[in-house]
Amino acid sequence: MAQFELVMPKMGESVAEATIIKWSKNEGDSIKVDETVLEIATDKVDSEIPSPFAGTLVKKLFKENDVVQVGAVIALISSDAGASVSETPKTNTTEVKQTAAAVIAEVTKVATATKTEVDFSKSSKFYSPLVKNIAKEEGISLSELENIKGSGQDGRVTKSDILAYLPNKNKGAATTTTVQQTTTTETVQPVKETQVIKGPAVSVGAGDEIIEMDRMRKIIADNMVMSKHVSPHVTSFVEADVTNLVLWRDKVKKDFEKREGEKLTFTPLFIETVAKAIKDFPMINVSVDQSGTKIIKRKNINIGMAAALPTGNLIVPVIKNADEKNLIGITKAVNDLANRARANKLSPDEIQGGTFTLTNVGGFGNLMGTPIILQPQVAILAVGSIKKKPAVIETPQGDMIAIRHFMFLSLSYDHRVVDGSLGGSFLRKVGDYLEAWDINRTI
Repeated sequence: MAQFELVMPKMGESVAEATIIKWSKNEGDSIKVDETVLEIATDKVDSEIPSPFAGTLVKKLFKENDVVQVGAVIALISSDAGASVSETPKTNTTEVKQTAAAVIAEVTKVATATKTEVDFSKSSKFYSPLVKNIAKEEGISLSELENIKGSGQDGRVTKSDILAYLPNKNKGAATTTTVQQTTTTETVQPVKETQVIKGPAVSVGAGDEIIEMDRMRKIIADNMVMSKHVSPHVTSFVEADVTNLVLWRDKVKKDFEKREGEKLTFTPLFIETVAKAIKDFPMINVSVDQSGTKIIKRKNINIGMAAALPTGNLIVPVIKNADEKNLIGITKAVNDLANRARANKLSPDEIQGGTFTLTNVGGFGNLMGTPIILQPQVAILAVGSIKKKPAVIETPQGDMIAIRHFMFLSLSYDHRVVDGSLGGSFLRKVGDYLEAWDINRTI
């Protein structure tokens, strides 16, 4: 009887650990190939871990809510299969262990290079190895760490929590002691430690219902607050006449679906247009490093699209290298990612690496919106609902009134690096491309 090790898989370049949220199998249960053994959660996405081989779950090495490093063995599975079956898992295990060793070595390297040593044994709270290393590297004291409000299980501080705290680490600190003078006395006020900003106390009335935020909503809330603290937001608006775009889509959508087996929504058309405008204004496709003094100009144009989940939460899958895809390729990618997002089947890599984000507030019947930037990007575009309006049209025979299709576009951008000229010009260019849509275009 062979025995195999089920390991925590690598789930993206920036993911070093995951939390076990649910075991789908108990010790003694039989497992089929590719059958889900457990569910895990990272700061990026929830995922299911399938078994690469059939057998029986012999032992679970971690409990639910435990934080586990990538590459660690999480369960033992026995099988009656022969040696030919066991070769593949052993090879995979070796590769993952090597990956895990590299991750641990890198974490150790960072930890030894830090200036601040923190004695975590003095705390009664649990901190993951990743959070501890970030605290050491950034010089966060144990008292500061314990004041950070955690969004994880049982109030546990996650990577998102500590990263959201960093931009404000030195803000609001007391400057010096304050001296108040009177004619007879002098009072010295003590220096207070920096405190994490908290929301106001809220009273609960009779009949009010208290709903605990789920894990994803807590992460979204923390990221939105962090983004507002990091980036000074400015929003610009334009109104675009998209009549040709609407008429063209109405004309081709049935034949397109019949030929490609895909529904042609407006989202791929917007993404193609945005990618084209980014090539005209590449400085909208940048990030600001953590120091706030360096601009990282992105080579790839990876456009995220905000998608609503059945739970009411939002997730942002990313169309990688959108400028290199034709409209058919973008459409297939958009539909695939949207469908799997709603089914909670996205991998961590599919929601990482975005350089610009598009959100369709028109899908909810809204005319326009002022979206919050998805860090570390510097801009996000909201497209509103398309409405028919009477408009004055200039013709060779003179002005005339006609019914046209209009929509509002709104761009929120980081005013540290995107000024009104760049933000406004980019937004106008998107509007111009949509207005100039070729009604005779073939695909």
